[in-house]
Amino acid sequence: MDEGFGIPVTYKGKELLFPASLVSFGWTHRIEVDVNGTKVSYERDENREWRALISPEDLEGHPNVDVQLLVAIGESIEEILKN
Repeated sequence: MDEGFGIPVTYKGKELLFPASLVSFGWTHRIEVDVNGTKVSYERDENREWRALISPEDLEGHPNVDVQLLVAIGESIEEILKN
């Protein structure tokens, strides 16, 4: 499945919308989000919370992607899936 959708996020007082898609891997899945030109994958961790998967090099090389933004996107994914 490669259906596109948007992830709305409120971050630093701004309303942002990040393009995303659901990617299936056998019995599990990830959500791939385009964060200002950087692909970040989200998957559930052992606590069933959404975590971002991105290499430290990718994070350092893109000043428009910071850890707090990635956390906010994960929280938004969780809220969307609760409804």
